[in-house]
Amino acid sequence: MWLLLSFLSATLLGFYDVFKKLSLRDNAVIPVLFLNTLFSTLIFLPVIVGTASDFCWEQQRLIVLKAVIVLSSWVFGYLGIKHLPITIVGPINATRPVWVLVGALLMFGERLNLRQWLGVILTVISVYLLSQSGRREGIRFAHNRWIYYVVLAAVLGAVSALYDKYLMAPLGQGVGIDRRLVQSWNNLYQMILMGMAMFTQRRTSTRFHWHWAILCISVFLSAADYVYFQALSLDDALISVVSMIRRGSVLVSFCFGAIVFHEKNLKSKAFDLALVFISMLLLYLGSAH
Repeated sequence: MWLLLSFLSATLLGFYDVFKKLSLRDNAVIPVLFLNTLFSTLIFLPVIVGTASDFCWEQQRLIVLKAVIVLSSWVFGYLGIKHLPITIVGPINATRPVWVLVGALLMFGERLNLRQWLGVILTVISVYLLSQSGRREGIRFAHNRWIYYVVLAAVLGAVSALYDKYLMAPLGQGVGIDRRLVQSWNNLYQMILMGMAMFTQRRTSTRFHWHWAILCISVFLSAADYVYFQALSLDDALISVVSMIRRGSVLVSFCFGAIVFHEKNLKSKAFDLALVFISMLLLYLGSAH
């Protein structure tokens, strides 16, 4: 079941990336991010109110730390996707499972079988080939600060994924916090932090304007994360595999990059994305019992 939930989360996450790109076209990053956290908080407001009577600061301070990690990843990721093609950002984000895998092996003692390892190796190869496509578009990874922002966002995203597993793992392996509590209060703390950031930031040259896709960011992200937390809450879920499958969202963003954003070098990128798809199948087959 956790495998199917992971694939569903990946699909929703792909649409989230697309709406994020649409929202940031000639738009200010911080207000868009604040509205994202505001709408997400409103979506989970019934859960927040319903769990307020069980408030425990020992748990809440751990959730606050998660909010800080996630927001740090988002700020760098939003800035990167605003200035780079989505067909370049997607492959860089696909490196997250590699970081998660290393962390999972070290922290949780997870072990992968041969098919799963083949899927991981194939993903690394596909990410490398996709990164080479960026050179044809004049994007020099070593000399582009937006590339560094996206890489940093990917690393922080991997840290967040490992931390999620720790928060929701049963006592003895983790903290054992309910997944609904983590997701709902995390959104609230993100909104508070982004509100503080928005009212203290300096004026920028890019002015904010409303776009309908901003609301879609919150809807699809909330749905993707809800399914993701549901998958992680299952006892036999492997965080390294769940995170790898979620990177399959690049397939969705690639299709929209071609159809909506009319991005370049699609033929070479299509071959590389086929490798990503095969790696997802290997992970699925290796994890099926």
